[in-house]
Amino acid sequence: MPNMQSINQNRLSVALPDFRKLGVMLRSLLLVNGMVLLVAIAEASSWQDIVKRMIDISALLQPVLLLNLSLLFVLNPWLKRLTYKQGITAVLLMAMTVTLIIYHLGGKLFFDTIAHGYFYSVRNALLGIVVAGLLLVYFRFNVGVYSPAFDEARLQALQARIRPHFLFNTINAVLGIIRANPKRAETALEDMADLFRMAMAHDGDLVAMRQEVALARQYLALEQLRLGERLKVNWYTENMPDDALLPPLILQPLLENAVYHGIEPLTEGGFVDIKLYRNGNEMHLEMYNPRREQGSHHVGNKMALSNIRERLALQFDVEASYTVEIGKDFYRVHIKLPYVKEPPKSHLSRDKNKGQTFA
Repeated sequence: MPNMQSINQNRLSVALPDFRKLGVMLRSLLLVNGMVLLVAIAEASSWQDIVKRMIDISALLQPVLLLNLSLLFVLNPWLKRLTYKQGITAVLLMAMTVTLIIYHLGGKLFFDTIAHGYFYSVRNALLGIVVAGLLLVYFRFNVGVYSPAFDEARLQALQARIRPHFLFNTINAVLGIIRANPKRAETALEDMADLFRMAMAHDGDLVAMRQEVALARQYLALEQLRLGERLKVNWYTENMPDDALLPPLILQPLLENAVYHGIEPLTEGGFVDIKLYRNGNEMHLEMYNPRREQGSHHVGNKMALSNIRERLALQFDVEASYTVEIGKDFYRVHIKLPYVKEPPKSHLSRDKNKGQTFA
């Protein structure tokens, strides 16, 4: 029987970087252009000469770099099927080939700035291989330092911190009504048990948007038991794909922050607006709540919010963003992350009873 491996099993991955990730492409651009700047500074005789040498080098380098990154983006699925050594060989050969093609074609356009001859062809081919090799070494080192195992351990630690925090605050929501309405508090405790069971049920790194929204709605129902008509919620989910994936327990801490720091300090209460929508290849989560300019209700929840920031960075790198806008009487959070679609469910579970014989 083949060995089965959990999705959360920590192991050091030996593989090429994902060339479709924005962070990988941006780092490649910055690192290569940083090398160009260092070469230009080393060879220049004046400040003006630095700019001239950078322009001369970039005439050949930028087309090579951009074409290589474009090809790596397109060929990324194929490269993932290769072994690590095969992938390295393919990337280096591609870098050399693209360099030579651009060098010979570019000679017709930049005849005055690009030298020609057998020596220069070999030199540029070797430079293409060396630069590509240095980038691969950098990304391999990066994997060693910030490996999937290390990131997974951090994610698990963050998740372990957020769940007790979640439980503590849902219990507080029930305690707020236990004396005034014991019967409702008993019902709320049953709902809270279901709610926390749902929060603990996530085995993977990402959960479907519909699950996250269901958990958030249940949490708000508990808070409304405590705050009554003071807490009003507007959901805008018309353009929300149910199958979008995101890290678990993202909405609840944001809602907790909105309720504790926005609604509770206001005698008249207020509205919490939640907008969940897709825009192209991006998912957007926006949350708005009123706030009192002077006087803080209480200090807290900073751990939960910083937890969200760190989990987004670990999961999506530079492709996710977390921005906050604080106005005179409002507080708005806007989270942007790539649209990752939930994979279709396996037919195995639906067909597992087929072919069985019953006595």
